[in-house]
Amino acid sequence: MKRGESGLSLVVGVDKPEGMSSHDVVNRCRRIFGERRVGHTGTLDPLATGALAVCIGPATRLDAYFVNHDKVYDVRIAFGTATDTDDRCGQVIRTAEVPPELSDETQARAFLFTCLGKQLQTPPQYSAIKRDGKRAYEAARAGNVVELDAREITVYAADLLQTGRTEDGVLFWDVRFGVSKGTYIRSLARDIGVRLGTAAHVSELRRIEVGGLHVDQCVTLEELEAAGPKAAIDPVRLLGFRTVFLNERQQADVANGKRLPAKTLQLFEAPRNDQGDCCMTAHAKRSSAPLADGETISMVAGNTLVALYSAQVNHGMVSPCCVFAQGVYRGSNI
Repeated sequence: MKRGESGLSLVVGVDKPEGMSSHDVVNRCRRIFGERRVGHTGTLDPLATGALAVCIGPATRLDAYFVNHDKVYDVRIAFGTATDTDDRCGQVIRTAEVPPELSDETQARAFLFTCLGKQLQTPPQYSAIKRDGKRAYEAARAGNVVELDAREITVYAADLLQTGRTEDGVLFWDVRFGVSKGTYIRSLARDIGVRLGTAAHVSELRRIEVGGLHVDQCVTLEELEAAGPKAAIDPVRLLGFRTVFLNERQQADVANGKRLPAKTLQLFEAPRNDQGDCCMTAHAKRSSAPLADGETISMVAGNTLVALYSAQVNHGMVSPCCVFAQGVYRGSNI
């Protein structure tokens, strides 16, 4: 085993604390597991807390499959001031009067309903988006304004949790947003302020869910330190792909990176978080739907995810797109 390799291959869910960057969490996990190959699966701002999936060892090859999921956030939108970062960590760049009707929960809910659906969103100046090889936040810190292109996003849910005022009298809305990949909650807050004829920024942000990972499945870094590999969560459940439980012959073929005839595979439904131990063969639900061209399938052997395969419907085959010499541990609670 090479230096900096732990022999572990697993995924953990971390409840990221406020004040740490996602990279800080990665460095902490490197120390906890004695493993240099660690990667997170979706950046959270230092201000934000909540669900962050972290891959350990060879499982880092799953990173690309975890980044395109929908997300759910709880956000506190503070009205009356706008900042250069669109959150409370930035410098105030504008103040505005707050219309008194924004305190009315009925009107707040009615407005949030208008936020639903597909829309174009301009990312915040302080973001990790690259322009001409340089990240936007680096240019912003140097005093240069970078023109970022608007991108299409979808807001699936915008539920008002409460309205209130801080000790300083600042009006806020607590909102739960369900959004598509690539959505910046800071930009949502900024644009909500503009549309309401005032100014606004994010004062608190918590990621409740990302893909198949809910914050209730996550552990604090202190709990992770104590639990170690026992904190592993099931990557098959997180991926949400349909599953094949391999027999011995299929295991050998997959280990050698061979293509498999699609007609020889028994597919099982993608597991969900509310299905208990459905990921085990005895409790899994068989799937009768035909394979879709390009569909990704989780290949499972025992208590490990051993590969991801892609369907080639026209050829009647499935082909490897990610094979693990060391399978990814599915945890002790499947």
